Order: sequence, then structure tokens, then C-alpha cells
Amino acid sequence: MRSLAHRLREEAGGSPEFTRLMSARDPDELAAVLTRNGKPLWAREIAAFRLGLAGDRRAFEALVLLLNHRDPERCVSAAYALTRLGDPRTPRAAAALATNELRVAYALLPVRLLTDLRAPESVPALVTVLERRLTAGDPHWRVGVACAEGLGALGDSRARPVLEAACAHPRLSAAAVAALRRLPPRTASPA
Repeated sequence: MRSLAHRLREEAGGSPEFTRLMSARDPDELAAVLTRNGKPLWAREIAAFRLGLAGDRRAFEALVLLLNHRDPERCVSAAYALTRLGDPRTPRAAAALATNELRVAYALLPVRLLTDLRAPESVPALVTVLERRLTAGDPHWRVGVACAEGLGALGDSRARPVLEAACAHPRLSAAAVAALRRLPPRTASPA
């Protein structure tokens, strides 16, 4: 909360609404900020973040939009709040954002969120994104590294083929090797 306040205080430019939103106790007051026309982005972010931390699902849509924002700090705040929100729609939304190839430049935080959520959608989405990062000269290799790290943390053997393929990629190999070490050992096939 301190990080968010520090970052948005300057953006709010001394607005009295900043102080009011940071200290508001009424969730309905915060939710109204998300639906009222003409509210600045900083105000919407404060309201969504605070509602998300409180587990109020009215924040979901705003937090998903912020998770896909071009400003990484907004994405970090949104991911943090989404992990605490507990909305069952979050994994599917994070998977959709992570696998949207048109927005891959902004996929890093959705990828990390999928790892944190440990949801059924997590492994298939991370495998898909990592497979796409294996092409030569892919400029989004950091997203691939995050996928490999996430797949290692999830420890699901379904990730083995893509992680083995990533071992040959110069920028992904270290993360892929480390992830493979975290997977359960292969089981012998019955004869």
C-alpha cells in the first residue's frame, strides 16, 4: 500500500481526492470510483487495489485491465491485488492475457501471476507462451524466462518437453535447466 501511495501521490498532483480514497473505509465509495465517468486512472487504480485487497469482486475487471497496462508498476499492483482477491475468474483472465501474442510485450506480470495462482490453467498457458518464445531472435525472451521459472515452481511434468526444448535457446537455457531440476523424476514405462 505504501508503494502504491508513494507512486500515485505525485500522479494525483495534490488532489484532495487522493487522500480521501487512500483512507476511505466504505467499499461502496471505492466501487463508485470504478463506475463513475471521468475519474482519473490513478483514482481507479487506488479503488481497485483497495477493493481487491479486501476481497471485493467489484474490483476484478479494473484489476484485469490494469494487469494488461503498459506501465509495469500498474501491472505489479494489479497482480498483487488479484492474488488476494480470490476471484475464480482470475486464472482464466491471466491465461488469456499471457497467451495473447498481440500483447506479449506486456505478458510478464500475467505469467508471474499464473505461477502464483497455481491454477489448472497455469501450466497449459505457460507451456504455450514458452513454446512461442523458442523462435530464433524472439525479442520477448524475458517472458520466456519467467515461463520457465514458473513451470519449474509449479513442478508439473507436462512442462518437460517444452523445458527440454528451451535448453537449446541461449537466453532461456539457464532457467530451463533449473526448472527441469524441479520437476518430478521421469517414471519408467511398464514393459
